[in-house]
Amino acid sequence: MSTILLRKPPEHFKTLPLSVEATPEQLVYQGLGQPLNFSEMLERRRPVEVDDPQRFSLELANLGVSVRLTLSWQEQDYWVLVRQKRNDRGDEVLKMISGYVPAQEVGLPLLTAIQEVAEECLLETPQGWLSGRFGETWLPAPYDGSLNYRESPTFALSALSGAARQLYHGSQRLLERPRAYVHLPTASLQLVYDMRLEVPGEARQLSLYHVDEYLEEGRLIARLRREQPDLYLIPLEHGQPRAELLTLAKGKPQRQDTRDIWLSEGFAAQQGWVVQAERIRWEEWLAAIARP
Repeated sequence: MSTILLRKPPEHFKTLPLSVEATPEQLVYQGLGQPLNFSEMLERRRPVEVDDPQRFSLELANLGVSVRLTLSWQEQDYWVLVRQKRNDRGDEVLKMISGYVPAQEVGLPLLTAIQEVAEECLLETPQGWLSGRFGETWLPAPYDGSLNYRESPTFALSALSGAARQLYHGSQRLLERPRAYVHLPTASLQLVYDMRLEVPGEARQLSLYHVDEYLEEGRLIARLRREQPDLYLIPLEHGQPRAELLTLAKGKPQRQDTRDIWLSEGFAAQQGWVVQAERIRWEEWLAAIARP
């Protein structure tokens, strides 16, 4: 059984195609032309090529954000992954929390990243669902019509230090310095924010769930599936991921089988500013990060 948390028409979503100028030192992007609806954006997500992965000029279909989220709970840190069935690419992967940036936030992608965490990462306790704050600002409660959000305690979301190379929206430097890559197979620019989520100590019998929107009968539907939480944790040891994959239900971590697990392109090798791969096997990723 699943619970529908939200219904909305896809016409509400509009994004902008991009122009991108990259050099070895920096990448500059800006919106290009008229906003696109969801179908128009997907139509533009066709493979592109570059001769030099460090220096190029491209027109791209869209801007996306991902969040490499470190969840801290009971003195243990974890990376958060979510499962996604990608109908446009015919596969199923574990990925970072991520989403498309709407047209009005192309210059403020951090807002989209924060919204994606609020929408996709749900934290349940026996007393209700945890609300969150980013600094002094309350996070959105996107499903408050369907879920019982607690006013306290709250989790704390913060941005960590970012990548070394400079990133600009037009002439405006992105202060958080997210990692950036152009995904050539889908003609998209992805910004990866490094963020931390501190779960309050009072949240002991914690359960974690992933909720995402899918197009069903012409509407975007967000469903909660308790029997299929789809949110996974990789334990960290001295900041480095261990070869384990867990779920968390009622405060009890449960190990998951990692056979036949694929990770999204965000975990694949990056050359300069570009990523060519569509996905990477779990074992190949572990071997790659273990190399000095």
